[in-house]
Amino acid sequence: MPEQPKPAETPARQNVTFPSAGATAHGYLAVPPSGRGPGVLLVQEWWGLTDHIAEVADRLAAEGFVVLAPDLYGGSVAHDAEEARRMMRALPVARGVELLAGAVGHLLSLPEVTSASAGAVGFCMGGGFVLYLAAVEPRVSAAVPFYGVIRDELPDFSRLRAHILGHYGERDRSITPQRVEELRETIHRQSGLCPDFRMYPAGHAFFNDHRPTHHPEAASDAWHSTITFLHDHLDPRP
Repeated sequence: MPEQPKPAETPARQNVTFPSAGATAHGYLAVPPSGRGPGVLLVQEWWGLTDHIAEVADRLAAEGFVVLAPDLYGGSVAHDAEEARRMMRALPVARGVELLAGAVGHLLSLPEVTSASAGAVGFCMGGGFVLYLAAVEPRVSAAVPFYGVIRDELPDFSRLRAHILGHYGERDRSITPQRVEELRETIHRQSGLCPDFRMYPAGHAFFNDHRPTHHPEAASDAWHSTITFLHDHLDPRP
């Protein structure tokens, strides 16, 4: 897992509420300059809905996407690794997936969204949730886990229909290259789809420019391939 974040992190970034999983959920919504675009769900790291995640949402919006980042922690942001671990463990995987599925429904209902399906991008804990979500949610057609940590047993990928582009660090001790290869083989065996998992000469959280583990070259390569991938696989509504 990543190291302790900057202590000056502000509270969770929220600017929108929406119904999800029988409750009122909160999140951060970013809309492109054109006012319309394909829908992308952005899933937080174990720290919460931080400034970094809001910044990534804004960057995706600048690339033409309507982006919704749900707040899975209900407004809380962790300030050290132990707190982040407790908060992550307090969120059952099934409940997280339920909340994210509701967020997908809300995202695709927005008049600003031009795609018939959604993309899903997530980091660390959020990368794992992207894989869990794609395994059960047919409305997700493009899934991008960044160093996704699978907390529990692997999901059943037999119903997977989404294209997958994954970004992983060769020096990541949270999810090693061996585990990435095992995940690739499991997805291929169960779904018939072969995920595009890419390895970078970096460690965990290499994309997060708020972190000392940030690797600018790897982050840039992963970002540009993600933007192309999302545009390629998010078809417009008929």
